[in-house]
Amino acid sequence: MTTFRLALSLLLWEASISNQADAKEGTSSRLQIHIPKQFFRIDGYDHREALFGIPPYGGSITQNIYYADSDLCDSNVDTRAGFPVRPLDEEGRSLPWPSPYILMVDRGDCTFVTKVRNAQRSGAAGVVIADNSCLCSAGNSCYSEPGVSCEEREPIMADDGSGNDISIPAFLVFKQDADVIKAELRANTMVQVEMAWSLPSPDDRVEYDLWTMPTDVISRDFIRNFKEAAQALGDRAYFTPHSYIYDGLKSNCQSLSHQNQCYNLCTNDGRYCATDPDNDLDKGISGGDVVVESLRRVCIWQKYGEEDGVGVQWWDYVNLFMIHCDTPELFSSSKCIEDVMVQSSVDKALVDKCMTGSGGTEGDVPNSLLDAELIAKDNVGVVIVPASYVNRAAIRGALEFVTMFRAICAGYAAGTEPDVCTICVPCADHQACVLSGYCTGMSAQHSVSQESFIGSLLGLTLIFTLIGLVQYRRTQRKIRDQVRGIVAEYMPLDVNVATLDTELS
Repeated sequence: MTTFRLALSLLLWEASISNQADAKEGTSSRLQIHIPKQFFRIDGYDHREALFGIPPYGGSITQNIYYADSDLCDSNVDTRAGFPVRPLDEEGRSLPWPSPYILMVDRGDCTFVTKVRNAQRSGAAGVVIADNSCLCSAGNSCYSEPGVSCEEREPIMADDGSGNDISIPAFLVFKQDADVIKAELRANTMVQVEMAWSLPSPDDRVEYDLWTMPTDVISRDFIRNFKEAAQALGDRAYFTPHSYIYDGLKSNCQSLSHQNQCYNLCTNDGRYCATDPDNDLDKGISGGDVVVESLRRVCIWQKYGEEDGVGVQWWDYVNLFMIHCDTPELFSSSKCIEDVMVQSSVDKALVDKCMTGSGGTEGDVPNSLLDAELIAKDNVGVVIVPASYVNRAAIRGALEFVTMFRAICAGYAAGTEPDVCTICVPCADHQACVLSGYCTGMSAQHSVSQESFIGSLLGLTLIFTLIGLVQYRRTQRKIRDQVRGIVAEYMPLDVNVATLDTELS
């Protein structure tokens, strides 16, 4: 039992460690200072991106920066403090930071997420965190405070697990640059900073990846909604879904005698593992069940999506599985799985052959497809699921339709964007636009659809026709009334003349 607990601890440790491989190959971001002019650098300033928040992919934020001169660990942020100083109001207090602004804050005393969240609540459009210790690799270009040792590794602006509500981006600037910027701000000199993001745009086709697992709750809404976007993008985008599993060999889930030491968390005698989704090893869905379903989805994609990069059957299967089989009783039910395959037009025999042909899930046998997923996970540096990538750049923030769609459209080389991007990116409701093929939102450069324009034109025509008809009838009525009046005036005269003629005769 002690061995099992040790192996389980190692498995959970692997699930929680941080890795910055994706940051180094990730989004191509830039930090630049435009004012004062002498601070401008052609290549910008070295920095690291936060692994939370939602950057404006393909866009930038250029604003004045203010130094908070506090740790921002308290949610009650004093927006009248900091540097440069501002004019005083009528009460003799410094004016607040004028929105929009970028806020600089020192590292330390609380998590990165806490600082950025409090900055966001204060109205900041972006955050620059100033590192408070030098990297050992910086050498004589950086000077640490007395008694503070240098850091061997670069700090990682990781999510503490509560960063889903962060919507503004954040950078970390190394101490040697941060000190210079802070000194300028403390001297009451205005500094204008640009935070910019672009995705690698090599050609006219974008590749995007999703890392998730069958029991992942967060990715469900995205999977339900993004099928139509994948179809609309067609051959202009290539989607690859990945299954996130753990390497049981590295986690010591397989003993020296090749026995499974992690109970039902693993398959293949401890080679491939997943955490228990319901935290009950004796009942419900097991980690081994998750691995088997992960392999099944890898095979469905290989047979139905690998060629075109769209994989309609994969989307249909996963969505129908979530509706019908995603319960402790039916998760591993062969009958439920077979029914879902029939409804999603997936050949069960073809998928079963793929699963067994790659090595299966029984015995101490390596599975080529699961090994490929483990290698891909290590190469990309995936740590937290769900994780999404566009052109190998990590997409930050919550996994949502809008975030992913805009990131994909920003990944095309300039001038090669497909029609669905040019039409729907400016639209207020991206998903409705993708479904209908046209934008009905007011933000689409104030444009209206052809149907709406024609309908409005016909409506106006009908209204003016009715107004004209009413006016015509009123005019005719007035003319008749006038004629009757004239006739009425002359009729007594005719009668009088006739009477006179009679009397004379």
